[in-house]
Amino acid sequence: MNPLLHEDEPYEDLLGLWSDLEAALSLLLSQPQRIAGFAGKLQQLDRWLQDLIAHDTDAALYLMFQRAASSTVGYSASHALVCASLCHVLAQALRLDRGERQILVLAALTMNIGMNALQDLLAEQREPLSSTQAQAVQQHPRDSRALLQQLHVTDALWLAVVEHHHAPQPSAPLASLAPQQRLVRILGTVDRYAALISPRKTRAGRSAAESLQILRQHGQPTDEVQQALTEVTGLYPPGTYVQLDSGDIAVVLRRGPRPDEPQMASVIDRDGRSLYPPVMHLDTHLHGRRPKVQSALARSAITLELDPRAMAQLGVHCARSSQSLYRMVKVPGSP
Repeated sequence: MNPLLHEDEPYEDLLGLWSDLEAALSLLLSQPQRIAGFAGKLQQLDRWLQDLIAHDTDAALYLMFQRAASSTVGYSASHALVCASLCHVLAQALRLDRGERQILVLAALTMNIGMNALQDLLAEQREPLSSTQAQAVQQHPRDSRALLQQLHVTDALWLAVVEHHHAPQPSAPLASLAPQQRLVRILGTVDRYAALISPRKTRAGRSAAESLQILRQHGQPTDEVQQALTEVTGLYPPGTYVQLDSGDIAVVLRRGPRPDEPQMASVIDRDGRSLYPPVMHLDTHLHGRRPKVQSALARSAITLELDPRAMAQLGVHCARSSQSLYRMVKVPGSP
């Protein structure tokens, strides 16, 4: 038996890998003027993230959605990392060239740097925004650009995308838009989607499916970015929860051959009991009939505390196709 899956041995929290990325970004965003070579450090972090996603996109999405739905603590860094991850995946689907992909991700990481502390505060705040806070939120794209310029960022496209990331853009085909318009439109969609799936003190995070539906209600029916987002994450992305027609609640492990056919594992049975070991539902053609997804669930709908051994085991399963990720989540002391 693989020592990673032995129920009696200790396990390592897979989300710790994501937390390392988050901690590094949090330091850069919260104390940028104390960091020598800010832009270079940010690009190092981008390469780290890009490497994780390139090794195994499903494992990276699992990490991202689990973390995005779990806490409001350090919201600014968490939100930036979620947006940057989605931009990485979308850039490939939308066939952006390497230069535009890099600018898109760097803009995602820094678009809110001008209100980093305020964004963390607002995620924890139950009261309505004060007039001073509302003004700061309104001003933050320009403040972010100004701060990046103080940090010796000189790339004109990076600065422009950050400054205009909330500005409405034409609904014309992406290929016909100028680079700034194209990147702002992609980033704006990702920013809204990431905000919808993430919890705040005033509301629970929404399911990925509900978040996509809200985006469609406020966008064009044939919006390329929304279509690509659905295709690359699936209707039920890795790391999110679903209600099955069997009555079980499952966590999605990997994307399937179709957006509505992910690989899953039941973690709560129809009677509301936590399952350990979890019950795997993988490819139909290999494993026969399996339960179908009835609906997507927000993390807040899971009121039972999930068995941590099961979640660690499933995280390892997600990373199984990548040796680098597999080593990063191995049990302490295992070979």
